[in-house]
Amino acid sequence: MEKIDGFEIYENKQSPRIINIDIGDEILNKLIFPFNKFDITALEYKPFTRFTIAKSLDDLSNNKLSKLINKIIRDRNTGCFIIKPKNLISKIDDSFLVKLSTAVAHLIGNPNHDAMAGKYYARFHVKHEDRSDSYLRKAYKNMDLHTDGTYVKEKTDWLLMSKIEEKNVEGGETAMLHLDDWEHCDELFNDPVGKEDFLWGSPKSKNIDYKVEHPVFSSDKDGRAQISYIDQFPEPKNMKQGTFLQKLSDSLEESNKKIITKLPVGSSVVANNYFWLHGRKAFKEHKDLSRELLRIRGSFFIN
Repeated sequence: MEKIDGFEIYENKQSPRIINIDIGDEILNKLIFPFNKFDITALEYKPFTRFTIAKSLDDLSNNKLSKLINKIIRDRNTGCFIIKPKNLISKIDDSFLVKLSTAVAHLIGNPNHDAMAGKYYARFHVKHEDRSDSYLRKAYKNMDLHTDGTYVKEKTDWLLMSKIEEKNVEGGETAMLHLDDWEHCDELFNDPVGKEDFLWGSPKSKNIDYKVEHPVFSSDKDGRAQISYIDQFPEPKNMKQGTFLQKLSDSLEESNKKIITKLPVGSSVVANNYFWLHGRKAFKEHKDLSRELLRIRGSFFIN
């Protein structure tokens, strides 16, 4: 396993495909000053400041961190890492975690504009009561396995999800599945219906006023399966597409290869969006339940 001073790097207990990266206290303390140079508004309004804090993080690893995470995220055998502070020292607040997430993302690529929030990232709460129009905020429903960016025109190569805070939470574990571990991948990938164009829309809260068409499955340069799918947003054109989607949904949710993991506050899961699916288990009911998440998703740097 790669060695970087100040970082602890090791395989995740539940899957060797996921690499854990814990940031030591010394590195965290050294990030305080460069992170404090910019407030959140500066990061939102001046995109180049996001690269400045990303470079501050990478410099503290002697520029090894960027090489490592790009290798992980692009490698079909892994494609996912979880990066977090080893300890939540007192100086780590929600602003620090937004900046840390921003820095990590900008070592991988350019974020898409997140229309739901109108920024390069979205922050949102999951609470006891909910009137939203998608599963994203519905605490007591499973959020089934899916990929991001299914209903937008932008290329979505990767996604980052950070846990900013949580209170009175039981349940709500993260679910993940790598396509190459999925028992039904070959069967569904080779079904010609999955290569047809499907129509994809989105609810009003997403602030997208168009629909897109694309297949569920495509192939990478080596002919291996890639997927773009979420259960709520496809609009089947006929019975054949509708029954295919039901079969796909059932076989994903029934998979014995799903990884279920509970992530501490401060964790960021970063995954390749072509061959990793992600979801969330339902929470146990609690009237004071609260979890805040941050999402960034985007494309790889071309150079």
